[in-house]
Amino acid sequence: MYILRRFLQTSFVLFGVSVVTFLMLHVAPGHPLQSNPEMRLDPTAVERWLQLRQLDRPLFGRYISWLSRLFRGDFGVSLLYNRPVTELMAERLPSTLLLTVTAFVISLLLAVIIGTYAARYQDSACDRVVNIMSIAGNSLPGFWLGILLVIVFSYKNQLFPAAGMRTPGDGSPADIARHMFLPLSVMVFANFSYYVRYVRGAVLAVLKQDFVRAAKSRGLNDRQLLFRHVLPNAAIPVVTIAALSLPMLFTGAMTAEYVFAWPGIGRFIVSSLLARDYPVVMTVNLYTACLVALANLLADLLYLLIDPRLRVKR
Repeated sequence: MYILRRFLQTSFVLFGVSVVTFLMLHVAPGHPLQSNPEMRLDPTAVERWLQLRQLDRPLFGRYISWLSRLFRGDFGVSLLYNRPVTELMAERLPSTLLLTVTAFVISLLLAVIIGTYAARYQDSACDRVVNIMSIAGNSLPGFWLGILLVIVFSYKNQLFPAAGMRTPGDGSPADIARHMFLPLSVMVFANFSYYVRYVRGAVLAVLKQDFVRAAKSRGLNDRQLLFRHVLPNAAIPVVTIAALSLPMLFTGAMTAEYVFAWPGIGRFIVSSLLARDYPVVMTVNLYTACLVALANLLADLLYLLIDPRLRVKR
């Protein structure tokens, strides 16, 4: 019953997202052919182009047509590439997953290990460094850090490639790893700075609880205390941020992908927005909204698995 109720709520949210996104894209003045002000096209050719893509129809009719195609599994054809949107996204998804999943795993593991240590030894040198890194990571713009890394490691020292995913004619795992290093560094630093704050705060809050002091008085050593009592009780906020980060794994990190020309979905989204490629933007927004809804549902289910106190009739 709970899952059914959440499914109905999610359906209404997705419908609202589709309506708002469609209105924002189509109410704005102009059309995709005007995204480049330097283009000079014949008005008759422009009118014919709009007719062929049904962009001259009334707004309500265009939305109903798009929605009916969506229910048939047709996500439309890109106005920029003249290919099905699903094909274009499927081509870029492996590149995005390679980068984002690696960054997610590394940053979350580092945050759990270092955040727990910093909370365990509060006000130590490690704790102060973690706080500084957290503030810096959440304050520095990702594009600025990316450009700085390109200048230092690509142009001045030429240690790592500045753009792309592989060298033409190579594409070996070692070559891909070299291309990944800079965008991966930007993503890991940003994600770690975000995660470690929550890990440290959650562990610190649990360490101050009476049951932890009682367990310590019974003679439990630090390892037993940490793995039996502290981490399980501190897991819920960590699970929340981890689950809500899952959509990013599939939509890509737009800043890192765009700065380093990584051929993933994030860069594809930015270029489609700039070109006002309506079918791509609509599909990506709906796709992202679905992932966010699923991530929230997954977080709720993990809560029930982690904390038995939440297993009540909902």
